[in-house]
Amino acid sequence: MNRINKLFREPKEKLIPFMTAGYPELDSTVDLVCSAADAGADMIEIGIPFSDPQADGPVIQTSSQQALDNGMTLNKIFEQVTEIRKRTNVPLALMGYYNPILKMGHEIFLNHCVTSGVDGLILPDLPLEEAGPFCELAKAKGVSPILLVAPNTPDDRIRKISELAGDLIYAVSILGITGNDLASKDALAKYLNRVRKNSGTPFVVGFGISTREDVIWFNEHSDGAVVGSAIIKNMDGSSNPVETTKILIQDLKGIEL
Repeated sequence: MNRINKLFREPKEKLIPFMTAGYPELDSTVDLVCSAADAGADMIEIGIPFSDPQADGPVIQTSSQQALDNGMTLNKIFEQVTEIRKRTNVPLALMGYYNPILKMGHEIFLNHCVTSGVDGLILPDLPLEEAGPFCELAKAKGVSPILLVAPNTPDDRIRKISELAGDLIYAVSILGITGNDLASKDALAKYLNRVRKNSGTPFVVGFGISTREDVIWFNEHSDGAVVGSAIIKNMDGSSNPVETTKILIQDLKGIEL
């Protein structure tokens, strides 16, 4: 049982912040992630910077490009995760696009995940029809493939996606890109109820979540809330992004300062 599987067996509210590896500075990631864990984050997504991030809105796209300009690479991310693992046991999921993984090779990439301490992988552009071999290999190595569903995903496809994932799936709250406004709460509740009925695994929700009220609401309708664009936007221009991020996460968790 890896850390993600263990976490989602616990019936409690879960906050999952997203951070782009190598942003705002190349060496920011370790302190940002460890500080987020100290502030109460239940799991943390680390974004792999990519030149064509199709699912990401302008805030995360900009952070991704800045990280690439800073010199971030896959190998550097694995070095940073290794350092993070010396300081915290919080579940970690890498979120990125399939092309860099394909270029490195499934086996090599997943072996790096195992040795550095990565628990899960979120790949927005890996379709169900092509995901089987990679997901089975990841699961065999103890790494959770976290596959996406959306409001227009049919019930039978949700079932297939959750079956292939095995431990956790990611429900996109909107049709579109990260950072967009959320749909009506009634429509969201119906959609998330449909995911609950058809998924054989726990599921988290992301895209557009930015406040403590959002975190509470989405935890009532799912197994965890992912906050991405709001985290990145909050550290933009900050003289102390680690402290700024820590304060925001405590606020999102409802921790009184």
